[in-house]
Amino acid sequence: MSELDTRTAAPDFELEADGGERIKLSALSGKPVVVYFYPKDDTPGCTKEAIAFTGLMPDFSAIGVTIIGISPDTAAKHDKFKAKHDLEVRLAADPEQSACNAYGVWVEKSMYGKKYMGVERSTFLIGADGKIAKIWRKVKVPGHAEAVLEAAKDL
Repeated sequence: MSELDTRTAAPDFELEADGGERIKLSALSGKPVVVYFYPKDDTPGCTKEAIAFTGLMPDFSAIGVTIIGISPDTAAKHDKFKAKHDLEVRLAADPEQSACNAYGVWVEKSMYGKKYMGVERSTFLIGADGKIAKIWRKVKVPGHAEAVLEAAKDL
């Protein structure tokens, strides 16, 4: 798979989402979308990131931007995660890593000398035209949601 770049079409996906619904990226065409990939529900960094995006939901909504968080967790886990932390962002389940692979975020990682496959925390800002406007890879959570909001204002 070639590396995704800005101005290329965002790969479409259809995944089960929280609340038992399905979410399809192409169904949101005509509106900007933030798709952020995160490793695992209810872990410290992922929780902080989801809370940060939730806190800025009114600002994103005011400029017509939809936010979708994607991880390999199941939709049932997403429901528990959302309820526990009062999250408002839509969460999509990618247990087969189909969207993760399409976006190039399912990568080999290393912890304590052990190698394993996992999600590289990444965010994609997709314009109303369905093309990728900006990409953040190896995201550090503090200040990230605010940076994404600033970039989305320029769309």
